[in-house]
Amino acid sequence: MLIVRWFKGRQHGKQTSLKAARVSIVLLALGTAARGGAGAAAKTTATSAPDTSLTTTAPPSTTAACSTASQVAAWPLARRSAQLVVVPAEETDVSEVGPSVTAGVGGIILFGSSAPSDLKSELSAVEASDREGVAPFVMTDEEGGEVQRMSNLVGSLPWPATMAQTMTVSQVQSLAEQTAARMAANGITMDLAPVLDLATGPGPDVLHADGPRSFSPVASTATSYGLAFAQGLQAGGVIPVVKHFPGEGSATANTDSAPAATPPLSVLESGDLLPFEAAVKAGLPAVMVGNASVPGLTSQPSSLSPAVVTGLLRRQLGFQGLVITDSLSAGAISAEGLSIPQASVEALEAGADMVLFTSSEPNTTTAQVVSAIASAVDTGAIPMDQLNASVERVLALKKVGLCD
Repeated sequence: MLIVRWFKGRQHGKQTSLKAARVSIVLLALGTAARGGAGAAAKTTATSAPDTSLTTTAPPSTTAACSTASQVAAWPLARRSAQLVVVPAEETDVSEVGPSVTAGVGGIILFGSSAPSDLKSELSAVEASDREGVAPFVMTDEEGGEVQRMSNLVGSLPWPATMAQTMTVSQVQSLAEQTAARMAANGITMDLAPVLDLATGPGPDVLHADGPRSFSPVASTATSYGLAFAQGLQAGGVIPVVKHFPGEGSATANTDSAPAATPPLSVLESGDLLPFEAAVKAGLPAVMVGNASVPGLTSQPSSLSPAVVTGLLRRQLGFQGLVITDSLSAGAISAEGLSIPQASVEALEAGADMVLFTSSEPNTTTAQVVSAIASAVDTGAIPMDQLNASVERVLALKKVGLCD
């Protein structure tokens, strides 16, 4: 905030005695009569010249205090645009995305199933290439069951459904905290977990997004265990990202493979949305928006829909944290006829803060996405204020102070 301090000085005149004052008035009156000037008559109320020796009046300060907002606004447009992009990397070859980190990307998402033992040092070397000294988030999917990227380094987790069936809430929170501490020790700062969807039955497969990735089909159970897992991650030093808003547990297909729809909004409001409402109320910092459409709200994939991101998540639920998209390389997105750069722009226009995707040429695709975002800002499709606000949310969650 710009803080301007005003200093009000006071003038201190010497007080004359009553007799001296009378003499001064008489003499001034005589002088006025002799001159007959109207200007002189106006001065007859003066008693003596003020003593300015103690005057302390100072002009108002015009120096603006440093703020993250002012610093972000001064960044080149390409730099700000890059901060909203997450580059995909193989955990066995993170050095490949060094050029994207040098360009200022906001995050790295790691893929693979067995992380190298020197992952921390590899990540540190890549992070050091950022020209502004703002390290990217390092993200991975460490949910449990078959959705784990680095169990060889941090230990194996049961499927979330198994956790809810065999463990107490406090045990799940403790397990998540221990796992997060090991993740942090290996350079991971963000876990794209837990899944808050309400699901049962088979999966994950081409028809079902979740299966045992969901803690429970019962909203209260999924909420208590999901929040415990998220809070355990936080306690262990890793940022949790709850997903897949507004709930894909009963979606018609797996959006990674094909377009899909959730149940109607009226149905979601009585079930699938409840864990996400609880997560927002609990102050969890980040939400991943899924790629299923929501009948009664939008025919678009949720990650591209202003009605879902800005209307439902931001305004109705009041979420003020970081919004991340599900993969914009998914079948549900490509079915819209959109390239990754085009989908990225649409997602940010809808209100997302960061975009995820996969690519066989991560640096090339990332550069294309950054260019598309910058062009959209230039044309006004993405308002400059909105771009800056998203960058500020990214930096706030990173706990980066540009004025330090």
